[in-house]
Amino acid sequence: MTPQVSFVIPLYNESEVFPQLIGRINSILNSSPLAIEVVLVDDGSRDNTADQMLQLSFTDKRYQSVVLARNYGHQIALSAGLAAATATEAIMIIDGDLQDPPELITDFYAKYKEGYDVVYAVRKKRKEGMLKKMSYHIFYRILKRISYIDIPLDSGDFSLVSRRIVDVLNKMPEESRYIRGMRTWIGFKQIGVEYERDSRAAGDSKYSFKKLLQLAHNGIFNFSEFPIKLITNLGLISILISVVYLAQTLIKKFVYHNVPQGFTALLFAIVLFSGVQLLSLGIIGEYVLRIFFQVKGRPLYVVKKKVRESEEISG
Repeated sequence: MTPQVSFVIPLYNESEVFPQLIGRINSILNSSPLAIEVVLVDDGSRDNTADQMLQLSFTDKRYQSVVLARNYGHQIALSAGLAAATATEAIMIIDGDLQDPPELITDFYAKYKEGYDVVYAVRKKRKEGMLKKMSYHIFYRILKRISYIDIPLDSGDFSLVSRRIVDVLNKMPEESRYIRGMRTWIGFKQIGVEYERDSRAAGDSKYSFKKLLQLAHNGIFNFSEFPIKLITNLGLISILISVVYLAQTLIKKFVYHNVPQGFTALLFAIVLFSGVQLLSLGIIGEYVLRIFFQVKGRPLYVVKKKVRESEEISG
């Protein structure tokens, strides 16, 4: 039977939480009137997550496993899952740590049947450390303020998206991917559903500060004109400061016959303009680097092994 809905679940070193995850997903599969498939994507795990996935896929045809050749990152692994999903109606995107309850598929699907192409989850409360919660809070509001699209506040990748949204996502060639921004950019009817985010069921978070920073960079540089416009504004401010300082110097020379002595002013000017130039070069370099990686035309990921309908179909 062709599935109506696909679960797409990227996994990275989640062997501890895997049995709980599958137990809750199985409860949904056994009780839901919908025809559901589950696409599990292993993002180069170093534990036995991939082995557990493959074993499950060989014994239960409702589960499809995609094992990537190495760790490509969460957004790429998610993209691999979206490309593999075969559902005709909608795809449910969820992380494997069970912080986002898969049982919300009932509420999400109800909204989908009302005509919404994207039903995204809005985190009403997060059970995480104060520093992490504060960082997320600040970032989402900065991004919303500087972005040229209206990215919803406090919403992550956890969502249910229609088949036509996924088809467009699969055609988008971005190398530096920010799925929640991409789905907002596509458009169509979208709605948020509030929920309380749970703490991890087991194990530690796989999103290090470095990975979170990279995700933030992708959101800012892919969906905002602010960084490049910042260079122009800094240049204008620098010119204004220079003109004001020049006028002050001329007034002291011709009116008060007093020219500033020493190199303090010179040092100030050098430091100011050097900082502006380095910042400008850094921002331009970020765009050039993204162009460099994009124009290579490499595939986003390489599949090491794939099991679908209890059979290994690639490897």
